[in-house]
Amino acid sequence: MTDGFSYRLLRAGLAAASGRTYSNLVSACTDPRTAQDRVLQRILADNSGTSFGTDHRFGSIAGLDDYRRAVPVQTYEHLREEIERQEATGEPCLTAAKPVYYNQTSGTVAEPKNIPLTKAGLARIQRLQRLAAYTLSRRTSALGGKVFVVSGAAHEGTMPAGTPYGSASGLLYASQGKLLRRRYVLPASVSDIADYDARYLAMAVLGAADAAVTTMATANPSTFIRLMDVLNSSADVVLDAVATGRLPAGCSVTGRDDQLGLHANPKRAAALDRCLEATGRLTYADIWSDLRAVVTWTGGSCGLAVERLQPMLTPDCPVFELGYLASEVSGTVNIDPVEGSCVATLQDNFFEFAERDEWEAAAEDSNRDQQTCTLADLEAGHDYYVIVTTADGLYRYDMNDIVRVTGFVDRTPVLSFVQKGKGVTSITGEKLYEFQVMSAVTAAVAEFNTVAPFFIMLADVAEAGYTLYVELANTPAGPPGAELAGALSHGVERALRQANVEYDQKRASGRLVPLRVRCLAAGTGDEFRRQRVADGQRDVQFKYLRLQYSADCSFRFGDFAAPV
Repeated sequence: MTDGFSYRLLRAGLAAASGRTYSNLVSACTDPRTAQDRVLQRILADNSGTSFGTDHRFGSIAGLDDYRRAVPVQTYEHLREEIERQEATGEPCLTAAKPVYYNQTSGTVAEPKNIPLTKAGLARIQRLQRLAAYTLSRRTSALGGKVFVVSGAAHEGTMPAGTPYGSASGLLYASQGKLLRRRYVLPASVSDIADYDARYLAMAVLGAADAAVTTMATANPSTFIRLMDVLNSSADVVLDAVATGRLPAGCSVTGRDDQLGLHANPKRAAALDRCLEATGRLTYADIWSDLRAVVTWTGGSCGLAVERLQPMLTPDCPVFELGYLASEVSGTVNIDPVEGSCVATLQDNFFEFAERDEWEAAAEDSNRDQQTCTLADLEAGHDYYVIVTTADGLYRYDMNDIVRVTGFVDRTPVLSFVQKGKGVTSITGEKLYEFQVMSAVTAAVAEFNTVAPFFIMLADVAEAGYTLYVELANTPAGPPGAELAGALSHGVERALRQANVEYDQKRASGRLVPLRVRCLAAGTGDEFRRQRVADGQRDVQFKYLRLQYSADCSFRFGDFAAPV
């Protein structure tokens, strides 16, 4: 455990750095309309001289209605040419300030998306990260010990003109001050290990070696499930590394082992080995007995991973929402982790929203306008698509994300991520939603007293039907093989027909064929994730899409499925 003096020093430092930021944000929540008007006018004024600003008459825009008329809703592909031209030539195409970094993420086409960040943009992200740490320290004792953070790689390459790209969160993690760095278990260089398995093995060793962790944090909770699987499957290697104080071969990390906080500790290794012998499998409660908090995504499909993670934690260890964060925008900040008060970053970004049903209907009918509303217009319990305008060159940018209003802080909505917008399929008009699939599969699998570490439902337009590929945690008691698949199919189908009247009607009329279920071999979900990471999707931000069209999925699940 870190000493009390350093903890008090940390809290004092966070309060000095973020106390006023917190107060200003809470004050802005009393009048979100005014705060958002100011942000929009500032962004437009700062970038009116850019080629995009000139083409869209930023200088003559007097308010939101003008802005909507001047700038249509954009996707990355609308902006790709100007992003690449600004990088190649240095011309102020999207922002007056030159981008100094690109947050790279997977795109909807073969080429990745490179999201530009100016120097001021990086400073904004860092300020929001510090604010989140401040609110955590203000409401909990979670930062009383060490912090185990899994982030992306700071430097993954350079653009043609030499500007670096990678994970902005990883870049800021690597550049934290000494006071915070001393509390981190993992050095930033761990994220630079290119080999997927070696990186997880190194993290497992460094985590197992340090008993003082009180907080663990990463974007996607499935990262922690994968990490514990690696620790247990390689327990002999991990415990030997803890005992000897040396990382396993192949886990090359910058710095000597002792500089990484890894020292020979045979007593620690022996204690963990006794836990392993007693239970057959280590958990986070075993390696970090004083664990007080997990900070991660909890919404959307991540909720299923959180359910699997919780039994591995110490009793009553809370799981706090990280917030609506994406490569394109830091959308919310959790100003009260205990209450889960994730409010929009309304002093930094301008937000528009569209009612979910209205937006989807307009997308299918070219004669209907895509109407948007503002942060101040949102209603509790409603789902909305998100359109953002940032100071780093994204204008009326369609995030293709769906959020739900779960409450309010004063007059500002609290937002929770629901799912990606493309988490909906429709073969014959049934409009099946990802959350419906998640609920149906979870309930059906539970009937067999097991869980599904991984599943995905694929819509096959040509066959006019759906196939559910599911990996079970263990072989449940009950009907084996094809009988099990048939029983699962019946349970999932029943739940979907109850939840979705259109799906029920299409099945009743025969326009949709019966659901097929294929049981997958153990480890298929990990193999799928591995391939997606190899294809360019960032590991720590990896999100499973539980529902998609088969034509959009290149992974050959049939090769991992049991014979029909």
